[in-house]
Amino acid sequence: MVKHQPLPQIYEKQLCLSFLTGIYGCRWKRYQRSHDDSSKWERAWFSILCGTFFLLLFWVYFWLEAHNDYNQFNWLIYNRSGVWKDDTIAIFAATAVGLSYITFLMILALCHISLGQQMKLYWIHKVCLLATLLTTVSGMVYVEDVWGDEWDIILVSMQHTGPFLHICALVAATLLGWLVAGHVVRGQRTKFQMTLLLIYVGVLLALYLAPLFMSSPCVMDRNGLKPRPDVIGRRGAPMLAPENTIMSFNKALQQGVSSLEADVTVSLDGVPFLMRDRTLRRTTDIATVYPDRQYQDASLFNWTEIRSLNAGQWFLKSDPYWTGGSLTWRDRNVIANLTVCSLVEMLRLAARANRSALLNLHRPPPEHPHHKTWIMNAMWAVQRSGIPQKRVTWTPDTDRARVRGLQQTSSEKRSVEELRSRGISSVTLRYSQTGNEDIRYYLADNVSVTVYPVNEPWLYSVLWCSGVPSVSSDAPQVLRTVLQPIWLLSPYEYGLLWITSDFVSIVVVIGMFIFQKWKMSGMQHYNPEQIMLSAVTRRPGPNVNVMKEKLIFSEVRNGVTSIDEHLHPENGYDIGQYK
Repeated sequence: MVKHQPLPQIYEKQLCLSFLTGIYGCRWKRYQRSHDDSSKWERAWFSILCGTFFLLLFWVYFWLEAHNDYNQFNWLIYNRSGVWKDDTIAIFAATAVGLSYITFLMILALCHISLGQQMKLYWIHKVCLLATLLTTVSGMVYVEDVWGDEWDIILVSMQHTGPFLHICALVAATLLGWLVAGHVVRGQRTKFQMTLLLIYVGVLLALYLAPLFMSSPCVMDRNGLKPRPDVIGRRGAPMLAPENTIMSFNKALQQGVSSLEADVTVSLDGVPFLMRDRTLRRTTDIATVYPDRQYQDASLFNWTEIRSLNAGQWFLKSDPYWTGGSLTWRDRNVIANLTVCSLVEMLRLAARANRSALLNLHRPPPEHPHHKTWIMNAMWAVQRSGIPQKRVTWTPDTDRARVRGLQQTSSEKRSVEELRSRGISSVTLRYSQTGNEDIRYYLADNVSVTVYPVNEPWLYSVLWCSGVPSVSSDAPQVLRTVLQPIWLLSPYEYGLLWITSDFVSIVVVIGMFIFQKWKMSGMQHYNPEQIMLSAVTRRPGPNVNVMKEKLIFSEVRNGVTSIDEHLHPENGYDIGQYK
């Protein structure tokens, strides 16, 4: 006969474990915990958690590097919706919140693995995890639809961040060796353990050899570094003043630009003026002055009508680059009264400052009276401005025979032979279109290369190391502060860094496996009877609570009480005395 009686049960405070299992799986009670292996479903949820974590890391990295082109993204959204708004802030903020949440769950899950606790993700976390994953995937699909060519910035940015990301990945993989070693050396070898070990070793080998397949122009001898690239004010300095206005070009000249770049459109009466958009809605107050014509093409207004519009108030209202807070009271008054700038005004300003001009002409629609003479209209403006023709660079790839006196540039990647046959001496390409080999190819044949848009110091540094002669930027005030590449390593220094980090990682990983093996072998000297005796005879300390509860026995089989459950407190019972 089994006699039940209240006996003192010894519990140790496990606040850390309670926190881990409580937050991750809502298992706050001691009897709810288990050291059993996680189910296949919970392993699947852990796999989804890992996939979401790495996807969010990629997503955050993309938006950090894409900061160079935030204004372009907003401009593309404006062309679709007709409403100017900065969606990048909301997207990045939501992504940062999602990554923080998923990272927290990842840390909790890894702690469960480290402590040998069964993983059981709470259903609320599962719902939030799926919502985060679906939101991230939807955002990627949306970017692919609206901004598909921006993915190229990942490959470009890897030239700058690649060596440092490699070291960070190596550190993370090395630290994970502690968990892998704990699973591999525990108990008998299973297929899962061997598979885990092979995957881990494969990842480590891939990281150790990754620098063989990485390249960066900033890994070079310092003696081979070419002069600092010239900076072209793209639409002036649009972060400091409204784009394509006379104030914007003045601000650009104050930042020491070598040239001014502008978008040129021809008015209904043949006057070339500066305008980037197809309509006047975004950068003027046409919705107030001519509300019935606000969706018309900008070139279908005569110069008198265009000149009557305000071209600065939109900048103060929308603050497209979040720089409005840095404007002085005087600048705000000037901006509030700006008008649309003509091509002649911009060229005269460049001539007085002894600077060059890069013109991007937009052909008017077929119904425009100057649809066929738009090139000549621009040429007459160049002549009236008094600027030397050799200081004007021509971009449109049409009617080049009429503008032989001007400097010729191409916005498309062409062979040197084709450029020579067309009389073109330079190329103006987007940064994603130019690789190190392309730059060396053009420069070797005395073809100048200009890269756009370059607004971030890291991109400017990479192009500087590549030998690019000039860049076109919306942020000349930012690039002005870059007096040398952000980082520059000789091949010897980079090789030494690579070998040293690999060697340290190997030593640490081997040390983890040896320590885990030693730790496991030490635990094998204890048997269940010794463990139970130690638990019963342990005296309460300051962190021990003595609680009384009834000892629950399992079923009595063949007249013998099974105490198997009581030898395993993780199943919900504590070791106690029994008669």
